[in-house]
Amino acid sequence: MRHHAFGRTPFIVTDVGFGAWQIGGAWGDVSEADGRAALNAALDAGMTFIDTADVYGDGRSEKIIADVLKARGGERPMVATKAGRRLSPHVADGYTKANLEGFIDRSLKNLGVESLDLVQLHCPPTEVLYRPEVFAGLDELQKAGKIKGYGVSVEKVEEALKAIEYPGVLSIQIIYNIFRQRPDHLFFKEAKRKNVAVIARVPLASGLLSGKITRDTQFASDDHRNFNRHGEAFDVGETFAGVPFDVGLQAVEEVRKLVPAGASMAAFALRWILMNEAVTVVIPGARNAEQAKANAAAAGLAPLSADVMAATREIYERLIAPHVHHRW
Repeated sequence: MRHHAFGRTPFIVTDVGFGAWQIGGAWGDVSEADGRAALNAALDAGMTFIDTADVYGDGRSEKIIADVLKARGGERPMVATKAGRRLSPHVADGYTKANLEGFIDRSLKNLGVESLDLVQLHCPPTEVLYRPEVFAGLDELQKAGKIKGYGVSVEKVEEALKAIEYPGVLSIQIIYNIFRQRPDHLFFKEAKRKNVAVIARVPLASGLLSGKITRDTQFASDDHRNFNRHGEAFDVGETFAGVPFDVGLQAVEEVRKLVPAGASMAAFALRWILMNEAVTVVIPGARNAEQAKANAAAAGLAPLSADVMAATREIYERLIAPHVHHRW
């Protein structure tokens, strides 16, 4: 894996990181033992970036990370968490300095640290991005030493463009994959210009781009791929990247033809993301050690050819874009 600077921060990260949503919850039954094994495998493979959130398993993900890093000792990877989704109701007025500080204090305890490497507003309502006082509050929390820096996790490209107008925003986390290509149209250029780190999430479109899901695949009742198919619990774009299930399966079969011999579709999909130099780190999740090792190996695939990249763009524009392009 390649190592490079995380935007304007002093952190050096690998281009493939560890997404810790799955070891927290909402992905069916992932035992704590499997979660620990997955994280250890990722770190053994050299990953130096972990992404989590305070609501992943109501703190379970953060606590597993803290325990694993304490047991391992040595140099710590960069750990990014998120705040805001504990609000109920989740509305813009809840994004006060006092509330955010309370969430940050809880994450500090869960992660067992005195200062968070990075806290990200967790897909806040769009209105939050038009409230300078929210970012002024984060500046104050950074000066107080509770956070080393902050960023924003967004649903929409327009939100990303608005967020990076604030000089303190160090990173943007956004969905980017073969089925969600719009960030590359304008946002990535602006992020590079401002040296804003880009964290690419949902890289496998909730498993669709692993090539292992079929029409007959059954998902557990507590798996968001079951309960959030139509956005019942949170933004539908987080589940299968917002692509209608049958359309996604059709597109997967076309993408499958482009995967080089000896490579998995998941590795191909991750390598596709890393072809874009605006991406700082991609954060696939893992349910077990085997998946974590496979994610790490994806960085070693040979660069994809211009013809293959053009073919993926054609599949996107023909099948996927009508459903997602102007929505996110």
